[in-house]
Amino acid sequence: MSLNRRNALTWLGLGINAAALTPSAAQAAAVTFDHGVASGDPLADRLIIWTRATPPAPTTKPFPVAWTVADSPDFKSVVARGQVQAGADRDFTVKIDVGGLKPGADYWFRFTAAGVSSPVGRTRTLPVAGVKDVALAVVSCSLYPAGYFNAYDAVAKLDRVDAVVHLGDYIYEYGAGPNDYGTAGAVKMGRLLEPKHEIVSLADYRLRHATYKSDPHLQAAHARAPWICVWDDHETANDSWLGGAENHTAGAEGDWNARKANALRAYYEWMPLREPAAGGLAEAINRTFRFGDVAELVMVETRLLARAKQLDYAELPMRTVDGQQVPDFAAFMAERADPGRQLLGDKQERWLADTLKTSADAGCAWQILGNQVVMGQVKGPDLKAAMSPADWAAMLADLPEAFRPRIEKMAALFAQGVPFNLDAWDGYPAARERVYAMIKAAKAQAIVLAGDSHAFWVNELHDATGDRVAVEFGTTAVTSPGWGDFLPKQDMGKIIADQNDEVIYSHQSAKGFTLLTLTRLEARADLIAVSTVTDRDYRASTLKTYQVAREFGAGVREA
Repeated sequence: MSLNRRNALTWLGLGINAAALTPSAAQAAAVTFDHGVASGDPLADRLIIWTRATPPAPTTKPFPVAWTVADSPDFKSVVARGQVQAGADRDFTVKIDVGGLKPGADYWFRFTAAGVSSPVGRTRTLPVAGVKDVALAVVSCSLYPAGYFNAYDAVAKLDRVDAVVHLGDYIYEYGAGPNDYGTAGAVKMGRLLEPKHEIVSLADYRLRHATYKSDPHLQAAHARAPWICVWDDHETANDSWLGGAENHTAGAEGDWNARKANALRAYYEWMPLREPAAGGLAEAINRTFRFGDVAELVMVETRLLARAKQLDYAELPMRTVDGQQVPDFAAFMAERADPGRQLLGDKQERWLADTLKTSADAGCAWQILGNQVVMGQVKGPDLKAAMSPADWAAMLADLPEAFRPRIEKMAALFAQGVPFNLDAWDGYPAARERVYAMIKAAKAQAIVLAGDSHAFWVNELHDATGDRVAVEFGTTAVTSPGWGDFLPKQDMGKIIADQNDEVIYSHQSAKGFTLLTLTRLEARADLIAVSTVTDRDYRASTLKTYQVAREFGAGVREA
């Protein structure tokens, strides 16, 4: 998602014996685990464990790293162990797909190199049977310079979490200059990015991942539970699509495919997810995770496999009326509705249809779509209609003078009833209808998860015939600023909800995460907000709780 992010909103462990390892004396002196440990992509019998063993000085020479998995935190009962090489070819990250594990079981893991032990991580395999409930922490949009990762700390402190679902924008590609997105308070908070420039090269993306994973709160959340991740746009560049990105200039930043390859290589190196199958596309990150008969989490890819280029209100078609050129909204909406505008692509659509049907036919109670962008139909807020003339004038007066014409232009545009965000599913309505048809054909009990928007959402989703198809819970940002931060004196969430039939609730400024708890009969979404991201001293509290019965008879209700 972009709110003209390039400039418009800038203001706004335990140790183990490692005698079997024989590293050099220099390595023995100073190998460190500066970026913590992580686990992810859990299945019933296996999962990924990850770390980075930082060498003592720049080197290209690989060195051994031992790993251990146990079924107790004291490591008295080791269930798997081994040794791998950390080398410059993977930026000294190591990743092991540990098999032979028991379903629905907790495990603890750690790494050792040159006599130095990593922190201990806790993880869990997927259950197969006897599942009472499932607890998922859903997170998105963590902009390092915009604030402290207090939401990640709150996730780490949860009494119960089976997996953390990250829906994208784990890192951001922007630079650290005073006019770059979200950097206004970075110096004061000590949230300085590396590298300082916008990232393009493989070395750039690697260093940016390293900067993010230096954060202790993020490390704590990774060490608490397995993560199930998918990228959105900022892991490559803002508003990315099949052939490029809004924030990529070919002349200055080179070939898009080369930049994308750099970004994806670094992502696979630095994230605890399973590598692509031999000969498979790196972009094909879509995959599934079944939690017994309670829920199947279906992670889709909406950015790099097939997405058509986003429409842009700055390029509205024009028509002549009384000798004047005016926007042709009818032509625009017709172009937007073109069935050829893909988001998932034919192959992924077929896979999704088959996956939903197989899951529902197997008796799995819920089909959860781990999706990056908001699926609900959301018209842009008609701000002038929601305010008195005096309030409208006061709001404009509060804005920086250079920004007032932009807001007036956007307000006039949204008064026409056009979509709030063309980068979301609202920019691809025919593709959305195909997904709704899949859900109905499979008789799936679907819950859509969404990130990207920097806002909480509770939406009831309807197809073109008016049938209720699914419920959507959109999680807010960990730190990234959104509309509510931009217009802090307006209740943007209420304005949007009041003007959109599908929006039950929205909060456009809170930061935090969503805790989704599922039983066979009911789903509950706790919208958990942190009190601040500009101070490490924070409180986490439940902003709202919504529930939905499996059969959707009564729709979504506030608990």
